[in-house]
Amino acid sequence: MIATTATPTTVVLWRDPRGWPEAIADMWRRSLRFRTITITLLLTSLSIFITSLIMALVIQNNLFESRRDEVLSDALRAVAEAQNTLDSAEVTDDPQGLRALWADVQDTIPRASSSTHVAVYSIGDIPVGTGVRGFTTDLRADLLSDGLRERVISFPDRQSWQSVAMPMPDGSMAPGIVVGQQLFVPEVGAFAVYIAYDLADSQNTLQFVQSTLWAAGLVLIAIIAGISWVVLRLVSKPIIEAAETSARLASGDLEVRLPVHGEDELATLAQSFNAMADSIEAQIKELGELSLVQQRFVSDVSHELRTPLTTIRLAADMLNDQREQFDPTMNRTAELLHTQVQRFETLLSDLLEISRYDAGSVQLELEPTSLAELAEDIIDQMEPLAEERGSEIRLVAPGGYSPVDMDPRRVRRVLRNLVGNAIEHGEGHPVVVTVDSNQYAVAVGVRDFGLGMKPEDAERVFDRFWRADPSRQRTIGGTGLGLSIALGDAKLHGGTLGVWSELAIGTNFVLTVPRDGRVLEGPSPVSVEPQESLVDVGGTTQPIQLTELREMYFTPPTDNAGEDRS
Repeated sequence: MIATTATPTTVVLWRDPRGWPEAIADMWRRSLRFRTITITLLLTSLSIFITSLIMALVIQNNLFESRRDEVLSDALRAVAEAQNTLDSAEVTDDPQGLRALWADVQDTIPRASSSTHVAVYSIGDIPVGTGVRGFTTDLRADLLSDGLRERVISFPDRQSWQSVAMPMPDGSMAPGIVVGQQLFVPEVGAFAVYIAYDLADSQNTLQFVQSTLWAAGLVLIAIIAGISWVVLRLVSKPIIEAAETSARLASGDLEVRLPVHGEDELATLAQSFNAMADSIEAQIKELGELSLVQQRFVSDVSHELRTPLTTIRLAADMLNDQREQFDPTMNRTAELLHTQVQRFETLLSDLLEISRYDAGSVQLELEPTSLAELAEDIIDQMEPLAEERGSEIRLVAPGGYSPVDMDPRRVRRVLRNLVGNAIEHGEGHPVVVTVDSNQYAVAVGVRDFGLGMKPEDAERVFDRFWRADPSRQRTIGGTGLGLSIALGDAKLHGGTLGVWSELAIGTNFVLTVPRDGRVLEGPSPVSVEPQESLVDVGGTTQPIQLTELREMYFTPPTDNAGEDRS
């Protein structure tokens, strides 16, 4: 029995005969042992079949030729003895003596041969009054073909033969041979002697040999299958163990190792694998320790900087509030100091947040929140910046009003970052914020029509401190960590943050949050690759006010008295 790993689906398929082809195909893909044994059995079966067939044909041919030569020799001996009887007798004109001689010939031919199936027919005209006529003993005339008769007549000094199907006493048919030869009777003329031999014994022998060959072939196939299974088990078991151990190692079990048996090639492979696993474990532990030291360093430095930074920020705020009293140079210096201190404080907050993600100590504070209302709040906050940059923020919200469990502070931070980036890189074009929902999730997309990015840049856009164009300066105080933190917030919710971008066309970010904290299933309500064009947005897309949509779709029912029943 072939040992294979069967999945529950495969087991179900085996229960239904209609699923057998799919189950076999699944085993063929998944099991090296099954493929090897199947190929071995097929090739072995084909080889044994061809060998047995050739041997059966050779044995059949040799057996037939041997039996044929025996039959021809037997018939020749019988006819020769009959001819000697005729030649040694003194033939006279006495019909009585000629008949007695012919009766002796009739007894001699069956007695001298090993067959009782004899027929003798005259060739040409027989003189009248001789008393010599043809005779038959249990040989039907329809077994003698015209071709055999013609050959016997045409070649008086040669034997002729043909294969026939002879009827047996039980009504069956058996292979046979009919031998024809001339016999010359002095003073009378030539006669054609036909002797038939059945080959039933030879046929039984051939059937026995063939059945033995096929039985031996089947036994040989079974033996080869057993040997193949044992050998493959010896070879494939270490391979399976190596595959399972590699999977456990890849899943994070760094202490797993392969057992080493003997000193052969498989033992060398196991030793090499264990050495590799030891090296990987040591490097991962070293990197983990370095990462932990780095995280602690960033966290400690960030915490230690908060106190002096607070003092510096208070002093900068005081100087900034009184900068109108300073000369122009001091005024500009106080303004720059205030701006950079604010940026430094933002960077410090982002570093603290990143250190929390790295340490795995981030916790969500979930509460039912409308994503559409959050988007409206962010748009209101970012409108002054958009007007300053010559952009217009437009909200398209066909869905997303029903509350969904999320951390509003973190989602608000993500939206603020996405909208801020869209305004900064939108080149004065409109920014479209799309909010929608379905049965699986709620999503918000932020679309700008600015410079865009190349595909290889879009793949790295969530890396820390990475910029597509290093020469381009940030104008709204970004730290280079916003998108990385936004991606972390999305994953923390069990959602996704996707990006689409093309040069000279624009960029689209889509945040998707699953409902009720479940694993995200199905498509996002908002497509990452946008469908609208710049012309559509510039000409037909209009701002949608949440208050109007709430009045259209969420007006609570009232009773007859006009009182709100909600």
